[in-house]
Amino acid sequence: MRRLNAVAATMLGLLCAVPAWAGDPVKGERLFRAQCATCHSPHPGLNLIGPSLAGVHGRAYGAAPGYRYTGATPDAAVVWDDATLDKYIADPKSVLPHGTMLYAGLRDPAQRADIVAYLQTLP
Repeated sequence: MRRLNAVAATMLGLLCAVPAWAGDPVKGERLFRAQCATCHSPHPGLNLIGPSLAGVHGRAYGAAPGYRYTGATPDAAVVWDDATLDKYIADPKSVLPHGTMLYAGLRDPAQRADIVAYLQTLP
């Protein structure tokens, strides 16, 4: 029985170690449309209230072409990688405290992972 419990604990630990951003981009696209598309476009060069999120994965903060940033420190040292996107979607003010995005955040880690997976697909 102890061995079975040890195996179960190991398996649980491995499951919990899966990165939060190992999501489903198809689900992420639906969530993006429901949660983000009012203010952000997935199309390159199409800025709305917020900057286009095309190519956001790997981009530095403040580098969306043609978008005028306000509020947050222009030289904020933020690069939009998986972990940073996940943290930002969960609580935008924790990443950019002076940012102007009016979004309270998304608590569900699986949904955040899906959105991050979708953002990775954008050109």
